[in-house]
Amino acid sequence: MREFLVELTTTIPEGTDPAEVDRRRAAEAVRAAELAASGHLFRLWRPVGEPRSIGVWLAADEYELHEKVIGTLPLRAWMTARVTPLVSHPNDPAGPDALA
Repeated sequence: MREFLVELTTTIPEGTDPAEVDRRRAAEAVRAAELAASGHLFRLWRPVGEPRSIGVWLAADEYELHEKVIGTLPLRAWMTARVTPLVSHPNDPAGPDALA
């Protein structure tokens, strides 16, 4: 699997029913746990005070990442995604086999 740096920013549409937001957020937590268990979501952070997340995600390619991974998130309709494919750096202290 390849590594991708993914930045997701969520913008809830004005006037959205708070119950719908709560429902989607709860479903998002469940789906994130599933993606972590399947090896697609490796690490995830949220910058303090910002409505976005930054993570390292794993997928065979960008198609799988967009269509079968990120595209399955319950909040996806309210998200913008910025994806950067990654390759190992020769000076990475974890080495090339850290995720193997």
